[in-house]
Amino acid sequence: MRLIHTSDWHLGRNLKGKERTSEIEFALKELLRQAKKLEVDAVLIAGDIFETSNPPAEAERVAYQFFEGLRTAKIPAIAIAGNHDSASRFDGIANLLSLAGVQILGKPRRVNQGGLITVETPNGKLRVAAMPFASERRLLTVENLWTMDELQQINHYRERVGYLLNNLATGFQDDSVNILMAHLTIDGARLAKSEARHHTKETYALAGQSLPAEAQYIALGHIHKPQQIPVAAPTYYSGSLIQVDFGEAGEDKGFYLIDVEPGSPAKKPEFISIPCQKPLHIVECELSDYEEKLEPYQDYSGYLKVIINLQTPQRGLTDKIHKICGDKVLQIEPRYPEVKSNQKKSVNQEEFDPIEEFKRYFQEELNTTPTPAVVAKFEELYKQIKETQDATT
Repeated sequence: MRLIHTSDWHLGRNLKGKERTSEIEFALKELLRQAKKLEVDAVLIAGDIFETSNPPAEAERVAYQFFEGLRTAKIPAIAIAGNHDSASRFDGIANLLSLAGVQILGKPRRVNQGGLITVETPNGKLRVAAMPFASERRLLTVENLWTMDELQQINHYRERVGYLLNNLATGFQDDSVNILMAHLTIDGARLAKSEARHHTKETYALAGQSLPAEAQYIALGHIHKPQQIPVAAPTYYSGSLIQVDFGEAGEDKGFYLIDVEPGSPAKKPEFISIPCQKPLHIVECELSDYEEKLEPYQDYSGYLKVIINLQTPQRGLTDKIHKICGDKVLQIEPRYPEVKSNQKKSVNQEEFDPIEEFKRYFQEELNTTPTPAVVAKFEELYKQIKETQDATT
């Protein structure tokens, strides 16, 4: 049996005001072409199909057009919700999508509640233990939150997810290809630094031993960097379909192609690259050479982030950079030398001006000047705090 493992499409994504859905559509057309060319038996989509729980109509059009292309090619698909998707929305359209040959699951379920999806393919029976993203809100009760400390809550969450994963594995059969597909974080996974930080932190990270060894292949979503996880069963993150933001600049994107037969672990999957229509690139330069460094990127096909090392803020520099590369530059990050001092700066209370210090902080730390309205609000808050302190002393 031959399968494609993909995830983290993030349809509806914007980067610094630039919509990315057209780029993802380009990648999905290539994914569909490859699925037909490679004569795969099914496509596994491990979550985060959309960027938000209420995606724009164009994002939905692209996803459903891809599913219709698979249906026309008689290639079934199995999909689960990620942390960016709406679990309720996916469950609500599940019956409709099944008409296009797509089996989709929004909320986690036990094996006897529909958590195990079975698909008949030209090369045999495929069983997928489907584990959509499980938020702590669903797995921790109000009582848990009130009566458990943070460590107890983390352990309880991990135990519940581990229980569900092993429960799903009880539905595996010897006469079929048995796959686990999940949207979660495994301890030790290398992050691309573009994932939702809250959902990759310690609370949500599971030990690799939580994954059932009986699975012949484990298809993971959520982490954007394609990689293998060293556990008993062949376990891989397929990564995001495009370079989602500059934390992924220069990274190869694509999907995993899996060959597997009943009774044996999957062979080492092949990572097949999909070219990025608008690749992301980071250019680092100095004030003395930024024009020389940026000139080769005047006709760059993708988007740029410019990191420029400065000693002091430079008026008009942003306009000069955009004049060279236009709207290809989505982000400009000035970097200043770190000031290290072991001695605390002495402050003369009589000479201390909180308003001027506030403005200085904006200029030195945020590289901008506060608006009059912001300054006025700060002055108002400072007076309130000062009056409160004076009244209590």
